[in-house]
Amino acid sequence: MPRFSIIVPCFEVQGFVRECLDSVLEQSFGDFEVIAVDDCSPDGCGAILDEYAARDDRVRVLHLPENVGLGRARNAGLPHATGDYLFFLDSDDTLTPGALDALADRLARTSDPDVLVFDYARTYWWGGTRRNVLAHVLAECADGTFSAAEHPEILDLLMVVWNKVYRRDFVEREGFTFPPGYYEDTPWTFPVMLSAARIATLDRICLYYRQRRQGNILSTTSRKHFDIHDQYERVFAFVADRPRLAGWRPHLHRKMGEHCLDILAKPDRLPPSDRAEFFRRTAELFRAHRPEGAEVPAELRVLEGGYVAYQARRQVGRAARELARRARRARGAAGARLGRVRSTLNARRPPDPDLAVYAAFSHRGVLGDPAAIYHKARELAPHVRGVWVVRDEETAALLPPDTEYVVLGSARHRRVTERATYFVGNVIWPGTAAKRPGSVHVHTHQGTPLKYMGADLLGKPGARLGLDVPRMLRSADRWDYSLVANRHSELVWERAYPCHFTSLRTGSPRNDVLVNAGPGHGRAVRARLGVPEGDTVVLYAPTPRDYRRGGYVDRVDLARFAAGLGAEHTLVVRLHPSLAAGPARGLGVAELHRRGVLIDATDEPHVEDLMLASDVLLTDYSALMFDYANLDRPIVVHADDWGAFTASRGAYFDITAQAPGHVTRSCRELAELFASGAWRDEEAARRRAAFRARFCEFDDGRAAERVVRTVLLGEPLPAPGAAPGSLVPAPAAGSDVLTSS
Repeated sequence: MPRFSIIVPCFEVQGFVRECLDSVLEQSFGDFEVIAVDDCSPDGCGAILDEYAARDDRVRVLHLPENVGLGRARNAGLPHATGDYLFFLDSDDTLTPGALDALADRLARTSDPDVLVFDYARTYWWGGTRRNVLAHVLAECADGTFSAAEHPEILDLLMVVWNKVYRRDFVEREGFTFPPGYYEDTPWTFPVMLSAARIATLDRICLYYRQRRQGNILSTTSRKHFDIHDQYERVFAFVADRPRLAGWRPHLHRKMGEHCLDILAKPDRLPPSDRAEFFRRTAELFRAHRPEGAEVPAELRVLEGGYVAYQARRQVGRAARELARRARRARGAAGARLGRVRSTLNARRPPDPDLAVYAAFSHRGVLGDPAAIYHKARELAPHVRGVWVVRDEETAALLPPDTEYVVLGSARHRRVTERATYFVGNVIWPGTAAKRPGSVHVHTHQGTPLKYMGADLLGKPGARLGLDVPRMLRSADRWDYSLVANRHSELVWERAYPCHFTSLRTGSPRNDVLVNAGPGHGRAVRARLGVPEGDTVVLYAPTPRDYRRGGYVDRVDLARFAAGLGAEHTLVVRLHPSLAAGPARGLGVAELHRRGVLIDATDEPHVEDLMLASDVLLTDYSALMFDYANLDRPIVVHADDWGAFTASRGAYFDITAQAPGHVTRSCRELAELFASGAWRDEEAARRRAAFRARFCEFDDGRAAERVVRTVLLGEPLPAPGAAPGSLVPAPAAGSDVLTSS
């Protein structure tokens, strides 16, 4: 008996069904059967299904003699299912890698619940991916099993059949089947969820929900949308036959009203001639099933009136929104005029010599090199007022106490930047205002470059997708100083940004803490993360890929790798900040963190803390390795897609040939390297020493001090490695310490 019976109805999906079936058959978990139902599809679906069945005995095909629709096609597959759990997979959707493994593991951990609800992400025809916005509900309900009565918020999720697996004997005992119709998921999902005594959740994206350019069947204009009324009648009838479910009537009454009004609100769902009738039918259903004494929510009271009143209310709402839009536009125009006047006045005043503006990593807070310079400036140049530019008030709420800030694009932001003398950051500053005479721009970059940057991206069209390289160069035209940690960086920045700036061989300010921190720093971070005392900490920090939209490529089976590390090891995962808010964490990292398999440290604001808390860095092509080398701790480079990475992005040198430690090219090699302990052998130390000598050349723990003394205080540039207080005259352009581009 297989663990899963995956029922796949097919109708006019010949362009998608291969991808769907491949996503199932290529799963690492193989204990399943596929029951593919050809719903008398007029295209090539039937032949494709037969082809798959001929080469894989886990696939069986049913050819229906006539088209019966999605719900009844699923019913046709039910009698042939022999698995413990039923999975209804739409034939244009796909499973994510490792999905069945994760589902099987969760089912085992929750002792075979009646229903397991998992997460999904929408994948758009233009290449974008967006995670389910209510994914937090799955995480909040993740402790054991529950009923819908114990966690009613589970019913706020998209009420479809394909984001769940169902215990087959539960379905058979309750006699659940799909009715005919357009909205067949509604009378299946509500009865199933209300009847299930034990529901579990999996906070992991297991399915990609394809969003076609022409929309799905429910986005067509048709009278078939009237089917929603019949389907809710079935739901109400189901509840009426089971007195124990009577308490759910108010909830279902509200859901029905919201669902029907949502259909009516979409202009492309119903022919104009049918909209009044749809409203009337909805209002009749709403009145017929209103529970006695139930209060009607304000947004549904429109159903107590007529269609004319409904239209009038919508027209009033549209008019109010238009007035508000015009008012915002008028305020914006007035503000722009006032801003231009203020800018003109400010342009006549010299820059404030005691005002510095800071920004880091897309304005995400007090971070990285700019943060190190800011803190050192408060110590050595307290007369210089430092103001941070952040992207929004939500970011501002996370700033350290007593940090002065302005929000990007605000009036205060414009005023501060018009008056400031110093600009310190690793961002592309907004190009709305010209660089003022007397202002000083210090660009800190975001680490030592391995992959192509700046003008070098002009030859890599895939890598520069969404990047405005000319705008980047116009921003670089403002730079007065470019900070470098090594001669390699100096040469790259001068090539990648062909502009008139001076390279300062200061070292990387953000690495000062790595050079200067004592052992207590790392121990404190470990304790905060919950790392057991004495564990060896493996920090995994992958970089995004340019050959995949969204950037995330799952190169390592984290669950298997963590298990292979064995006892007294902790795996800490730090995804790139650009991946933090996307679907990447939902593909397993969040769930593995919840289970204690690993620690998801993606939200840790200061990556330096994580480096100090770790014993070894595992990365692919992240610039983090150049910073980490300052710690003289082992580094492992996992380069299983080096060819694809360099072809799409480009690299300044071959990291596999000049690596800071051992290089692996498969998950098997990676597992064997850690199992053998070779990751910290003499060969690893030899490679690391050569790497440190080349790329940590100017990092001696005083980089931020050099920047502050040189730029803000006007002192001669302290030489790298010189004792505190040892200053050398600022050399002429082209010398070994300070060079011009």
